[in-house]
Amino acid sequence: MVDFACPERKLAIELDGGQHALREAADEGCSAELAQRGYRVIRFWNNDVLANLDGVLEAIRGALDADPPPLAPPP
Repeated sequence: MVDFACPERKLAIELDGGQHALREAADEGCSAELAQRGYRVIRFWNNDVLANLDGVLEAIRGALDADPPPLAPPP
């Protein structure tokens, strides 16, 4: 499950807190599954959102402006 998604632009946004450092393998699996569905996943640490919201929004705008990634071949 992702925190935010834009299906029209095939973009998934994940906000990661400290607990995600312990779940790296699960997060990578989720990102791989989303990539197979044609989504690009971008991740931000919660602290980045709180301390650098303008930078996070700029990164999201850039990802929305970019072409969606091609569909990944099935495993």
